[in-house]
Amino acid sequence: MKKNLWIMLSTIVIVVTLSVFIVLPQSPFWGTQIKAMLGLDLVGGTELVYEADLSKSIDKAKDLTNLSNIFRKRIDELGVSEPTIQTTGSDRIIIELPGIKDINTAISRIGQTYDLVFMTESTEGVGVQMNDYYDPTYTYPGYWAKSDLTGSNLTKADYTFETGSSTVNSQPVVTIKFDNVGKEKFQTITKDNINKRIAIVLDNKIVSAPNVQTEITDGSAIITGSKDLKEAQELSRRLNEGILPVPAKLIGQQNVGATLGQDSLKKSMVAGIIGLFLVGLFMLIHYRIPGLLATFSLVIYSLIALALFKLIPVTLSLAGIAGFILSIGMAIDANILIFERMREEIRSGKEISLSIKDGFKRSWSSIRDSNFSSLITCVILYIFAGSGPVRGFALTLGVGILVSLFTAITVTRTILLIIASTKARRVLNV
Repeated sequence: MKKNLWIMLSTIVIVVTLSVFIVLPQSPFWGTQIKAMLGLDLVGGTELVYEADLSKSIDKAKDLTNLSNIFRKRIDELGVSEPTIQTTGSDRIIIELPGIKDINTAISRIGQTYDLVFMTESTEGVGVQMNDYYDPTYTYPGYWAKSDLTGSNLTKADYTFETGSSTVNSQPVVTIKFDNVGKEKFQTITKDNINKRIAIVLDNKIVSAPNVQTEITDGSAIITGSKDLKEAQELSRRLNEGILPVPAKLIGQQNVGATLGQDSLKKSMVAGIIGLFLVGLFMLIHYRIPGLLATFSLVIYSLIALALFKLIPVTLSLAGIAGFILSIGMAIDANILIFERMREEIRSGKEISLSIKDGFKRSWSSIRDSNFSSLITCVILYIFAGSGPVRGFALTLGVGILVSLFTAITVTRTILLIIASTKARRVLNV
């Protein structure tokens, strides 16, 4: 039994040591490489405003929501944590990107809102010349006419290899797939243009003009001709950027200064430290040595939680910091339940070690149920909350609850049992 306790203590020491190296900004290992991410209200960032063209939309609210979801997906895929994306008015979307001060970088992060259209070979007087749709990478002479097939009909673009495996002889290709309406349009276009080219035009530039070999009826196609996998990936990315339920254009952009700044961040952290001190003082007065151990576990809890916030990473806005501070108060609840159960066991005449084990065992069901209900609330908030700050609050609170279970059930229990196995066990009387 003692061997298991010392193994557990060693594990706790290793976890805490790693957490310290991650949390401290100037630690010799990961402190300088793993940066804490702060929200727009603390460090400022970039705000972009997009206006959707809903003139041809049948369900404007649905199309605006879909457009907002596409923007969020692009940002999430590029690793921008906790952006705030909200619709305002009847046709506008506001995007806030914390920590990004360069507006051009911000725009490149979420991708351009390309106008994606498909064009067919035409004749003089009907179509336009190549010079009007020019990309120096390609050379497509002649005249081109717009079709009624656009990016709104495209559902997905991806890249793969022609033979299905990345062998030396295989060639990278781009696959595209259309919705039901686009499927019919694409079938008509390919039927009418066999042995001709269909140009894929993004932002008034032809990015590819594959030759039609046969009529395509299943709403999917393969674009060949990419020189390498990187080029196929780029074409796939640009096609996906053209998949918008409605056209949208950037109408506003600005840098946003921190509304709270470093001073408020320091005040928030000081508030957390004061709260931790007061909770520790209460525990020390009320439970003496066990209370001191519980406070020590809270310090360990704080280190592990902050390390996880940096590793995930969690963007800490003021709401996220509030969630973390709130979780400190909630973390002590488990210790109070455990110590009260221990008191009952000691008063019944049991020896210290058995009282500790039974106290933890009898209090576990209450601790589990109360924390599980809080976690359910955090999950609901995170999934259904529309704004980044609320999701940040839910995430920090949820992580804090999980870490508090570890520190209360594992750290405090291990240290108490080790002391109980020594001659100093009498100090554990609560």
